[in-house]
Amino acid sequence: MTLLVEQRQKQQAESERALEQQRAQAGTLARQVETLQDLVTRLEQGLDNAARAARTGPEPDHKPATKPALVALNDPGRLSPAIAFASARGTLPMPVNGIKIRDFGAADGIGGSERGISVATRPGAQVTSPCDGWVVYAGPFRSFGQLLILNAGGGYHVVLAGMDRISVEIGQFVLTGEPVAAMGSGATQVATASSKGTGQVGTSQPVLYVEFRKDGTPVDSGPWWAKKESEKVRG
Repeated sequence: MTLLVEQRQKQQAESERALEQQRAQAGTLARQVETLQDLVTRLEQGLDNAARAARTGPEPDHKPATKPALVALNDPGRLSPAIAFASARGTLPMPVNGIKIRDFGAADGIGGSERGISVATRPGAQVTSPCDGWVVYAGPFRSFGQLLILNAGGGYHVVLAGMDRISVEIGQFVLTGEPVAAMGSGATQVATASSKGTGQVGTSQPVLYVEFRKDGTPVDSGPWWAKKESEKVRG
């Protein structure tokens, strides 16, 4: 029994050291890279082979004819996504309550198009995770403000930006609907379309920016949300 306790303590200590190393590496990378694309790529390269394999598991060969069994989402003890991200279309909850002010693909005002959506929220609004996933980055980054990146598996990443406070840490596995951050108390300007952070959107309210990426390329998040997109969105 004593030997088992010692082994578990040793494993826990090793895990904690690995997490600290991962967090330190993320902070260093955030200062070195210029774009969101580079940040995501470098963060994933820094994972060990086992972790990378767990987070890039096989995707369905085709879109399922029926919606996935969502009963798996009821298990609060899960440590990996309950369903494949590609199969979760039409089921994901919006991460915040608010008014959508920018759509994916809309003109960004600087000659490009939006790579995500922007939602104006009430001050101090709670932000929840729209999916199961591993936190690969949590902290400030360039003009994105407080940035949270989730690895949702299968080559998908979810980017949330513009929060005032983030309550989860790098290396943590979060569940769909779990509180992960809070918006600020006043107006915000957050990077939107440009991966270098040159595209900005500002209102008299806090703004949450949401972006989905597949293998590093921004994709329209619209098909994934549980409710039909409209100007009024719910998280």
